[in-house]
Amino acid sequence: MSKVTIKIQPTNRPAIVKFEANVFLTKHKNYEFKNIDEAKDSPLAQQLFYLPFTKTVYVSGNFIAIERYDIVEWADVQNEVAEQIEAYLNSGQPVVIEDTENKKVPVSIYAENTPNPAVMKFVANKKLVLSPFEFKNIDDAKDAPLASALFHFPFVKEVFIDENYVSISKYDMADWNDIAQELREFIRMHIEEGKEIITEAYSIQSQKENKSASVASDITDLDDTSQQIVDILEEYVKPAVASDGGNIVFKSYDEQSKTVSVILQGACSGCPSSTITLKNGIETMLKNMMQDKVNEVVAING
Repeated sequence: MSKVTIKIQPTNRPAIVKFEANVFLTKHKNYEFKNIDEAKDSPLAQQLFYLPFTKTVYVSGNFIAIERYDIVEWADVQNEVAEQIEAYLNSGQPVVIEDTENKKVPVSIYAENTPNPAVMKFVANKKLVLSPFEFKNIDDAKDAPLASALFHFPFVKEVFIDENYVSISKYDMADWNDIAQELREFIRMHIEEGKEIITEAYSIQSQKENKSASVASDITDLDDTSQQIVDILEEYVKPAVASDGGNIVFKSYDEQSKTVSVILQGACSGCPSSTITLKNGIETMLKNMMQDKVNEVVAING
C-alpha cells in the first residue's frame, strides 16, 4: 500500500488549519463535528477530540481541518497533529464510517465549450482528482477507470482530467451536438455510482513523480531562473488555461537561447488559438516579468 502523506496548510482563519492528504478521505459528503459525541461515526475525529485544544473537526475531500481553542498556537502543535493524522491514515483504519449501501452521490455535470473546437469540458460539482492527468489512448488509461471507460466511445480521442472537470477531445467523425449529452450523462453516472476516477495507488505514484503540476515529471532539480518561470506559470497562467479546460507544464529553459519550452495539455493541446495565446499572452508576460532572461516561449507539442 502506498504511503499517505499530510501537508499542513494555513487558512484565512488563524484558528483553523487544514491537514491535506495525498488521497481522498471521504467520497460522499463533507462532515463537521463539534464534539466527541457528534463524531461517533468518525474514529479519527474522535481521536482528535482527545487533544484538549480541538474545538471543531472538519472532514472533506482530501483534508482534515481543525479549529482550535485559544489555549495554544498552531505553530506549537501543528507538526505533532500532522504526524498523528498521518500515522492514523497509514494504519488503514476508517476516517468516517459512511453508509454506502444503495447510496448514490448527488452529482451534477454541465458541458462547457472551450477555445479548441475539438475539445469540450465537462464540469462536476465536486472535486474529482488531486492533480492533472492526461490520457492519449486507452492503454494510457489502464489505471484511470473513468478515462478507460470513455475511450470505449469510438469518437473519444483523448481525455484530460483535472480538479473538478473532464476535458474530452473528439475525432472529426462526430459533432458535439450529437454526443455531448451522452457523454455528460455517462460521466455523471460514473461519479454518482461512486466508481473510481483514478486508482488510489496511481494517484499517489503520480504525485510522487510529478511534485508540481506545472513541471514535467522527468525534471528533478530546477535552477533559479527555471523556478521563477514555474512560479509565474503556476500563479498567473495555469488558472487561465484551466478555465479553458487545459493545462500548461514547464519542460525546460535554455539559458543560451533564453527559450522556455512548455507542454500544453487538455484543450490547449492542438488548439488553433494556442499559438496566439502562447506568443501574445504567455511569452509577453514572461518577457516583461523576467526582463532579459526570456526571448521566446515554445510549445514542444503544439
